[in-house]
Amino acid sequence: MNSVLKIIAQRLALGLLTLFIVSIVIFTAVNLLPGDFAEAILGQGATPEAVESIRRDLRLDQPPITRYLEWLGGAVRGDLGNSFAQANFASFVGDDSGTRTTVAQQIAPRFANTMFLAGVTAAIAVPLSVGLGVLAALYRETVFDRFTNIFTLSSISSPEFFLAYVLILFLAVLNPLLPSLSNIYEGMGFGERLQKTLLPALTLTLVVMAHMMRMTRAAIINLLASPYIEMARLKGMSPMRVIVRHALPNALAPIINVIALNLAYLITGVVVVEVVFVYPGIGQLFVDSVKIRDIPVVQACCLIFASAYILLNLTADILSIVSNPRLRHPK
Repeated sequence: MNSVLKIIAQRLALGLLTLFIVSIVIFTAVNLLPGDFAEAILGQGATPEAVESIRRDLRLDQPPITRYLEWLGGAVRGDLGNSFAQANFASFVGDDSGTRTTVAQQIAPRFANTMFLAGVTAAIAVPLSVGLGVLAALYRETVFDRFTNIFTLSSISSPEFFLAYVLILFLAVLNPLLPSLSNIYEGMGFGERLQKTLLPALTLTLVVMAHMMRMTRAAIINLLASPYIEMARLKGMSPMRVIVRHALPNALAPIINVIALNLAYLITGVVVVEVVFVYPGIGQLFVDSVKIRDIPVVQACCLIFASAYILLNLTADILSIVSNPRLRHPK
């Protein structure tokens, strides 16, 4: 048990170190973008005095290391700064009556929408992928196995926007079963929200399903030649029961890893899908913020993407350790 806790502590320390390095990369990349942020905010007709005032107010005149440490310290405390675009710019030029919108206030509802989309997708993709993987392993080298592999490989080989437009064509234009635009707003009922989220969720399902299905199939087929599987067959157990009760539990480690990686993609890789369906999630917010050069929001979105990816990878490692007796009971 102590060995397992030590491994988990090492994974957590490595995750924090990775996140620290990623924060440096994010800050450096954003600040290496060409152009002046203050001029981009005020427009081409800005006077030099106004540009200097806003640079001073936004602390853009400070050295990069100072600004990075202030941003990192605020992020650790949960303070991601103020949004440039959503601010009342009168406050930037000395009018204290102006109000500013914090990045956290702007991101919170968008992040909740993205998590809802990821949750709906996971609820569809994970059971479907594991089920298809089990059936493909049970009926391997049959027509069903070949068709499933061809279908999933075709879906994963197609860009997200292409799959999205194909689904829009068949499910929203030719057969108007689902809305083509995901007009999600606060206070919407669960049923209506689910209906408007279903089309982007189906798009993401097609993207992530292949990895999980093929990993499940490969892991189970790899175990079917094991002696204990042969013994279970000799006892007269049905093939489905052998796979579900004996092969699947021992194949959980690689399956958990690939599921966690794909769940990380559902949070960090939804940018294209959210833009296509105009879904008000954090991916759409990220694209809009890049267009208008809302730097604090861009940095916060990148940091959230990185944190979610690292956290889910750590979760996959920990669950793999817990589900693997060789790690839980080392010799």
